[in-house]
Amino acid sequence: MLERATIALLQAGCRAMWGFSPRMIPHIVAAMGAGGALAWFAANMPRYLVSMQVLGGQRTHLAGMVISLHNGCLYCAYGHGYALELLHLRDRDRLFPLDARTLESWLGLPPRELGRRIQEVLRAAGMQAEAVWADTTLGLVRGEQQPVDSAERRLAHLVRMFGTMNRIAVAAGCHEPDEAQNPVNKDCAVKRRNAELRSAAV
Repeated sequence: MLERATIALLQAGCRAMWGFSPRMIPHIVAAMGAGGALAWFAANMPRYLVSMQVLGGQRTHLAGMVISLHNGCLYCAYGHGYALELLHLRDRDRLFPLDARTLESWLGLPPRELGRRIQEVLRAAGMQAEAVWADTTLGLVRGEQQPVDSAERRLAHLVRMFGTMNRIAVAAGCHEPDEAQNPVNKDCAVKRRNAELRSAAV
């Protein structure tokens, strides 16, 4: 009963923020226990939400997508990739050049190839300034470098936070994509326009 109540509470919080209840929540509670899951969210979500404000949504979700792809987690990679798509369209009035639905084919890529593809997407999106950010993300998630400033310390927290979610999702076999893990997911007009532009681009 305690686990069911915890799942309902966490799903309600996500639904209020993002407009949907992530199917990952029951797996997190099963892996951590009710008390552990509540403690983990309490320790990580406030800092995550502050990082979203400080770093910006596009940069935060780019990091989430890169980390999750490196860790082999399609569920999380899609949730962040789709959020990045919608934010890019809303903020830049341009279709993001990477369709999150194609990310499954990127799972298992060697880090060098993953980095190359990310760089190509960023150049096509006019996000050349994010190239170093993406490289830093890969360096941190692979343990090849350590954070050197406050922004990178926030990024290191994302590596740990998303890494935990990635491990749980992969272990639980949670692969089917969900929705965008950002408040923009509640913007039906942006989602509809993104879908229309995707269809027209095929």
